[in-house]
Amino acid sequence: MRKIMYYCYTFNIDTLIFCYQKKKNKSTLFFVCLFKIYLNYQKIMGFDERSLANRTTHKSNVNKFIFLGFNSNAVYNLLLFTLVLIIYIVTIFGNLLIIMLVYYRKTLHSPMYFFLSQLSISDIILTTDIAPNILHIVLQERTSISFSGCITQFYIYSTIESFECYILTVMSYDRYLAICSPLHYTSIMKQSLCIQLVLASWIFSCSMALIPTLSICQLEFCGSNVIDYLFCDLNPLVELSCSDTSKVQIEATLLSCPVLILPFLVIVVSYTYIVLTILKMSSSFSGRLKSFSTCSSHLIVVFIFYGTLIAAYLFPKEGQSQMISKIMSLLYTVFTPFVNPFIYSLRNKDIKDNLKMVYIDKRHFIQNLW
Repeated sequence: MRKIMYYCYTFNIDTLIFCYQKKKNKSTLFFVCLFKIYLNYQKIMGFDERSLANRTTHKSNVNKFIFLGFNSNAVYNLLLFTLVLIIYIVTIFGNLLIIMLVYYRKTLHSPMYFFLSQLSISDIILTTDIAPNILHIVLQERTSISFSGCITQFYIYSTIESFECYILTVMSYDRYLAICSPLHYTSIMKQSLCIQLVLASWIFSCSMALIPTLSICQLEFCGSNVIDYLFCDLNPLVELSCSDTSKVQIEATLLSCPVLILPFLVIVVSYTYIVLTILKMSSSFSGRLKSFSTCSSHLIVVFIFYGTLIAAYLFPKEGQSQMISKIMSLLYTVFTPFVNPFIYSLRNKDIKDNLKMVYIDKRHFIQNLW
């Protein structure tokens, strides 16, 4: 474990040094840095999977897990497969469209849309981590996954969920500065600060997700290997373990403070100040409404994200059927990334205007070809 943590922080420090040395390359800097972090953590996960394989050979009789799925008839499974597949495809293209718009349209080169593009990147990664597995489970009942593959899926899922908590917090801070301190906004929210905030969000997310992942790797699985769920989550894995899981549960409870509770409190405080500032404005009701409209899309995404997480993890599980649990898991892993592009495109004037401009430019280009 000490060796893994050494790799983790050494790679991240090297990445930060690289970003500061090359910060003049404004157009490609961020994507290069993110790709570097991604490769670094792939190396870390590869190292952990090799050590995990050795552990499971000696400590555990389980080297793969089996998902039960929905256990429905073929017609319902086919309908669910079609629905999830459509949602997956639309999610990928919708979030890619936002990323490309933010990258190529100069009118969207602002901190708010830069952070929005990071949310879209995380949505694509989350959906790609979960949706293909769900599609396979729906088509083939009792789908299996290797032990190391399950741990890797859980690590990616935990990292992305943590990152979305942090990036939503950063976006609320950006809106707070824009409305409560408009005169100082451009001097504070510079490009260098935006990159630092996003890099810090990725690094903290990867580090926080590594803690429960390593703890799960140390558990023994010597009983049933059947997971009555749609992907490898913390609770289903802990329930299957035949060793003492109190340490893992305590760690998960403690980690919820810096990952979930603290970011949520920052968001609440930020929007409290935003609402108070808008109410103090001397402009008319329509002017106040226009000021708050810049925050409405982000606020809706926050409500959906935290609402589904709270419903899935904080509501009591006694008396709740496994079918309800699986449907709730679909909401925060597949549905939320699906609706985010629609929320930002339908309720955001800048995004809609740039979509129209892209459509007009494309139509003129095709007409010129003819």
